[in-house]
Amino acid sequence: MMRLSWRHLRPGELDHELIWLLVSGAAGLLGAAWLALRLPWPRCTFLAVTGLPCLTCGATRSAAAFLQGDLALAWQWNPLVFLGICAVVLFDVYALLVLLTRAPRLRVSLTHPRAGRAVAGTVIVLALLNWGYVLLRS
Repeated sequence: MMRLSWRHLRPGELDHELIWLLVSGAAGLLGAAWLALRLPWPRCTFLAVTGLPCLTCGATRSAAAFLQGDLALAWQWNPLVFLGICAVVLFDVYALLVLLTRAPRLRVSLTHPRAGRAVAGTVIVLALLNWGYVLLRS
């Protein structure tokens, strides 16, 4: 279904590691600056309209707790966001290492037509389970 391979970038190939390292680094710096400047937190339109927490409710508080080093609280606010932040941190470490050492890059290939649906289905199930957790916690 899915094949992992390590290889060097081909000429003209998009450098995903560099792009996403820059994007996530900029997002992290902007988030940290937002907190440091004590700017107002974003309001959830879904919560305001329905009175129910949305799928990502607690994401800002989870990220803030993560940035402050309170990993248990970050998990409590929104487990899926916490896992996503951990994945981004791991990716950034990997990206920095392959960029600095010019090592081969990890590439994922979906080798079966149903593989994309399986990945999408897994993401949807995880999102719904997380939303159930957020709803029960509120």
